[in-house]
Amino acid sequence: MTSVKVSLSSIDKVKAFVNDISGFQADFDLVAGRYVIDAKSIMGIFSLDISKPIDLNIYAEENMDEIMTALKPYLVEE
Repeated sequence: MTSVKVSLSSIDKVKAFVNDISGFQADFDLVAGRYVIDAKSIMGIFSLDISKPIDLNIYAEENMDEIMTALKPYLVEE
């Protein structure tokens, strides 16, 4: 598992994020406090507080370079 922080601060960003990760066979979870939701679920994302960066857990065996490239616009520098 790889964990990164992402910023999904607008409706358009959420839509683009879900479209970008839906093409991958890997599982993605967004973790905000005690809530864990499927990152491929637009409705699930809108149940979170998207005004702050959110932890993204990536469960992928392969294609990590492609996944990280797709996530680049959403990543938050720590």
